[in-house]
Amino acid sequence: MKFTKLHGAGNDYVYVDCFQESLPDDIAELARRVSDRHFGIGSDGLILICPSKQADARMRMFNADGSESEMCGNGVRCVAKYVYDHGIATKPELTIETGRGVLTLQVFPENGKVQQVRVNMGAPILEAAKIPTTLPGDPPLKTPLEVGGKTLEVTCVSMGNPHCVTFVDEVNDDWVHRIGPMVETHPAFPRRVNAEFIQIVSRSEMIMRVWERGSGETLACGTGACASAVAAVLNDLTDRKVLCHLPGGDLTLEWAESGEVYMTGPATEVFTGEWPA
Repeated sequence: MKFTKLHGAGNDYVYVDCFQESLPDDIAELARRVSDRHFGIGSDGLILICPSKQADARMRMFNADGSESEMCGNGVRCVAKYVYDHGIATKPELTIETGRGVLTLQVFPENGKVQQVRVNMGAPILEAAKIPTTLPGDPPLKTPLEVGGKTLEVTCVSMGNPHCVTFVDEVNDDWVHRIGPMVETHPAFPRRVNAEFIQIVSRSEMIMRVWERGSGETLACGTGACASAVAAVLNDLTDRKVLCHLPGGDLTLEWAESGEVYMTGPATEVFTGEWPA
C-alpha cells in the first residue's frame, strides 16, 4: 500500500490515495499501526482520500487510536494539496466531501505545488445537543466544569466535531497533559471532546494548545483553532479575525459576518513510501 505523509502546521497524518490503492478490511487497526511513532510510520492518524459522487474527493479521517472522526481542518487542507499536486483535480477552487458535509477550499500554488489553503469550514454548531454536550446553554458559555480539582469556565462549540475551549492566563503542560485527558473523557461529553487551552495576546492574536480526542496533544488542530476563534468572539475577547499561534505554526481564522468560519494555513508533503501488506 503506497502512502504519503503530509502535515498542516505540524498536525501530521498518513494519507492513502484510494483512487489508486485498496485497503484492508480493518481500517481502524491500520490507523493504529501506521500512527505508532515507534513501530509504524508515525502520525496523528490516518486519512483516506477517496472518490466522491458529489465533490472532487472525499476525506475519511481516523485518529491514532483507530476511532473515526467527523472532520480535521489541517487534514482537509492537506487533502486539497494532494488532490491538486497529484492531478486528481487541478483547479484553484476544490470541493472535498467530509463528515461535516462538502467543503470548498481555495488553493494557492507556487511553481505548481500548493503551499497555502483557505477553507470555508462552514458555520459553527452552537446547540448543546448537537455539539454534543449535556452542559447547559446554546452554546455553553463560561460554563463551570469540575475537572481534576479545578473549576474550569468552558465554552463549547462544534465545527462538525466537538470542542471544549478554556481561556487561561498561560498555556502550560499541566493544562494540556493533566487536565486535557480528563476533559476529553468527561461525562458531559457523550462522544468525548477535543480540549483547547487558549491564551489571549490581543484582540487579533491568541496562543493555543490542544489535547485532541483520540490522539493526545498535537502540534495543531484546525477545527480546534476555528472553534476557539468562535469562542473568543462569543466571550468578547478578540475580533472576528485572529491569528492563532500553535506549536506547529500559525493559522489565520475569520468568523465572517455571514456566519461561516474561514481558515487559512500551510499544507506540506513530507515523504512517500510503501506500507507492507
